Amino acid sequence: MSHLNGESLNIEDKNIEKLVELFPEVNTDGKIDFEKLKQILGEYVDDSEERYRFVWNGKGEALRLSQTPSMGTLRPANEEGKSKNWDDTENLYIEGDNLEVLKLLQKSYFNKVKMIYIDPPYNTGGDFVYKDNFKDNIQNYKKITGQVDSEGNATTTNREYSGRYHTDWLNMMYPRLRLARNILKDDGVIFISIDDNEVHNLRKICDEVFGEDNFIDVLKWKRKKQPSFLAKHTAKVMEYILVYAKSFEKLEKLSIENLSDATKKVINISNPESTRTFKKGVRVKIGESGVIKAGRYKIRSMEVEYLSDVIYQNGVTINDVEVLSRFSVSQDNIDNFIDEDLLFITVNKGLRRDVTEEEKTSRKSITDLLLSDYGDNQESDNEFKSLFGEKYFDYTKPINLIYNLIKSNFTENEVIMDFFSGSSTTADAVMQINADDGGSRKCISVQLPEDLDAMIETADTETKSKLQKAINFLDSIHKPRNLAEIGKERIRRAGEKIKEELKERYEAASDEERKNMKHPNELDIGFKVFKLDSSNIKEWNPGKYENVQQAIEDALTPYVPGRTEEDVVYEMMLKMGLDLTYPVEEVDVNGKTIYSIGYGFLMICLADKVDIVVAEKMIEIKDENNQQEFRAIFRDEGFSSDTDKTNVKETLRSAGLAEESFITL
Repeated sequence: MSHLNGESLNIEDKNIEKLVELFPEVNTDGKIDFEKLKQILGEYVDDSEERYRFVWNGKGEALRLSQTPSMGTLRPANEEGKSKNWDDTENLYIEGDNLEVLKLLQKSYFNKVKMIYIDPPYNTGGDFVYKDNFKDNIQNYKKITGQVDSEGNATTTNREYSGRYHTDWLNMMYPRLRLARNILKDDGVIFISIDDNEVHNLRKICDEVFGEDNFIDVLKWKRKKQPSFLAKHTAKVMEYILVYAKSFEKLEKLSIENLSDATKKVINISNPESTRTFKKGVRVKIGESGVIKAGRYKIRSMEVEYLSDVIYQNGVTINDVEVLSRFSVSQDNIDNFIDEDLLFITVNKGLRRDVTEEEKTSRKSITDLLLSDYGDNQESDNEFKSLFGEKYFDYTKPINLIYNLIKSNFTENEVIMDFFSGSSTTADAVMQINADDGGSRKCISVQLPEDLDAMIETADTETKSKLQKAINFLDSIHKPRNLAEIGKERIRRAGEKIKEELKERYEAASDEERKNMKHPNELDIGFKVFKLDSSNIKEWNPGKYENVQQAIEDALTPYVPGRTEEDVVYEMMLKMGLDLTYPVEEVDVNGKTIYSIGYGFLMICLADKVDIVVAEKMIEIKDENNQQEFRAIFRDEGFSSDTDKTNVKETLRSAGLAEESFITL
């Protein structure tokens, strides 16, 4: 039996575990013997004082901050108007300081995210809201977002002439990137948008966090169609996107060549006509069964003549046939394509073939110069206006930029994350590409709910006007005045628009074309909202009570007043390392609620007077879902007696309770 506390995954402890696993001899009474470690590593240890390294004031504290467990949690906001399609969606929208959120996601999403895109605040010398607090970042977050009191709500100043101009920015980025690396898959990639104020420093800290060997490229993106002619020396039109892999060797080639174009021609109209024999077994995309009559068929500029009838059943030809056309491939190649099930007759009776696995790996790489296909700031402004009628923010990214980065990375059924999600361009792009190629990508968006009223206080005149329009809009739809609400509303509006466009394409498509399309009702345009808060589990602090009896009575309810059982359930999911989109089913047994998570993988009962009947119902749920083993969580004070606790525990253990998975709060 184990007792669960309110901490997130302790990354420091995990790192020590890995080190001891590699070098068990350095473990001395639970501590690391660094002298012995140096001896083991031998010539690979650099003891000299003068060596190349990148340091700045506060780096050590930033490192410790990334390793300190979070005492916070993510509370579900599934009320109408906050989340969308809560029961069905696999997308997340998390409001909170991304440093704390990344800590909380370490266990549930460790090594699970295929691609991260972030557009962090550029270090322009203006106001800078991310100021982390090593001792209590949750309390600091509440001050920033106005949840505690007015003290500390104003953003901190980071002027260019300040000695901490670069330091503040580096201290903000460093711990977040360290945490981000942990959740990337081994074949994952991170794209980071940046301008020239910090691109040189960003590359240095990324070299340290991800490793120099995992640097892929610095992409140059043309953000403006026309330069500003008011520039003092040069007119800037480019920004940068740093690209790092979790593992250089495991990352697949970045390419936006369509895998729908991942069909190739077998005919070249400039070649002379020749005859090829098509043995039986060629796929036919016209339908299940039928006959293509002998004759010449023109498909645009291409002509194909079948010299005898082509008979097909169950979608493949059942007879050999001679075909006359301007072939670009030999008879041997035709035979191989048929043997490998690559050749097919198109809906309009033309000829094409699928690409081979070898050809997929030799697709043309994206270049390091991203031009018109990747959009620009003018396009992003127009995209935002098309949804809201107004432009509220400058320098939002265009959909095509994120769309093509996603497309380049084989992400059809993967998790995409953006932990500086801003106006939610990434979530918009994920829905759009899923609609276009039938993929099932999931998006995790994280955004600090910055107070727009506080932002407007320090803004210039032009920006104030835009922010005021955003505030007026949020007031009109009765939403809180913060940046996260704009992002969520964009996802709602963009999702409905994308679904409607897909519906029009689907209705206009043929039955054959629909086989390769996602049905509009299958498109995930929802999102589950979670909000960062302090843990639901009370911190044991008897010193705050007048007497011991009061402390003991308060301890009978282990979670914070005002929190719901659902809040506690999702915190337990986080602490147990479960995906927050797992289904949660409520099962009633004699007035007591059992929460079944992930089809019986984890079961939670927070009721009083838990007895053997609850245990038997848990076993029934486990058997119905064919779970071989399961986990169970109860309140420690939820049992009437130690005997009841023992009986429940032993009953569950005999039915497949996982070892050490009888957990109490």
